[in-house]
Amino acid sequence: MKDATDIPALMADIGARAQAAAAELAFADPSAKRAALEAAADAVWAGRDGIIAANAKDLEFGRDKGLSPAMMDRLMLDEARIEGICAGLRAVAAQDDPVGAVLSEWDRPTGLHIQRVRTPLGVVGVIYESRPNVTADAGALCLKAGNAVILRGGSESFHSSQAIHACLQEGLRAAGLPEDAIQLVPTRDRAAVSEMLTMTGVIDVIVPRGGKGLVGLVQREARVPVFAHLEGIVHIYLDAQADPEKALKVVLNAKTRRTGICGAAECLLIHRDVVDTIGQGVIRALVEAGVEVRADETLQRIEGTVPATEADWGCEYLDMKIAAKVVDSIDVAIAHIRRYGSDHTDCIVTEDDAAAARFFQRLDSAILMRNASTQFADGGEFGMGAEIGIATGKMHARGPVGAEQLTSFKYLVTGDGTVRS
Repeated sequence: MKDATDIPALMADIGARAQAAAAELAFADPSAKRAALEAAADAVWAGRDGIIAANAKDLEFGRDKGLSPAMMDRLMLDEARIEGICAGLRAVAAQDDPVGAVLSEWDRPTGLHIQRVRTPLGVVGVIYESRPNVTADAGALCLKAGNAVILRGGSESFHSSQAIHACLQEGLRAAGLPEDAIQLVPTRDRAAVSEMLTMTGVIDVIVPRGGKGLVGLVQREARVPVFAHLEGIVHIYLDAQADPEKALKVVLNAKTRRTGICGAAECLLIHRDVVDTIGQGVIRALVEAGVEVRADETLQRIEGTVPATEADWGCEYLDMKIAAKVVDSIDVAIAHIRRYGSDHTDCIVTEDDAAAARFFQRLDSAILMRNASTQFADGGEFGMGAEIGIATGKMHARGPVGAEQLTSFKYLVTGDGTVRS
């Protein structure tokens, strides 16, 4: 390992070793990758006391830094969350290996047989903030997809990420795979981030996972492709044909289960026809649950709400706050989401199939839901085992980025002495 104070030399060394590891991983036996992830899960569970001790240092650092309660929640690890990390590693291990999968094949009149098959991207760079579990999720998914990964965790999760990374490397060693397949940048120096963003020819894609400041920086300054979402401005629309019980359950869970995740609801739109029935009940339940409801003029008459301002529409609170507005129709709701949304996740609560179809057809968010909490906007909940992030761009990966989304494809063309006339 190079001197951690010489950032360009450090990152060049990490990059060269990642490229060498990626060349080996491209044809690694699927059973070896599975064994590495299962051994890593065993190591994480066996080392949980050490990981929690390392996390305690990070929590102290976070408190001294003045992190918000939501950010502290993202940072915190306990035995239950470590159990979740292990489950995620095992889930990714158990998935079918995407590398080499035949996506399609066909024959040409010329005598050629053509296959389109999945192939690794190469080297993935992941830049993330306070969530230490991303170390395991990103390492597992990149390995499963045959990619080497360079992880640059946030300063807040420095010790936790190191402890988890050591378990991942233990898994790689046990399976006979190169340890350089999963590398963690060993410095809090932000210059390492800037260096990663310009490592064209070394890093094939960057995945930022964190707040608006981090993602915006990456999107502005990266010279390599980026899979990312800038904000999770998540809307729930209560349609005129919403079921009251479903509406209450979905909205409360979407807002209050965990306020600091990108799938948490941030804006509630209520059809005017149900304002005095379903709308009243849901708003009152939110207020009773401790949510600050920033309401439009119509909803301000409900006790406990506070007036909304223009700044509340399109705001990602990541807190026990939600904006709420009355709309005259589903089309007005759709127009509002198009204007203020972030193409992340949006939900309709309705029993009307035609309304749901219209909502799904006329919005182009990466994830659209019906009668389900937006907190399900997560790769693990989609059956991907874990996710490296949510992507809202239109190119390549979109929505939860799992192992399949971390591959590209190539064409295998077979002939029999075939020549072109």
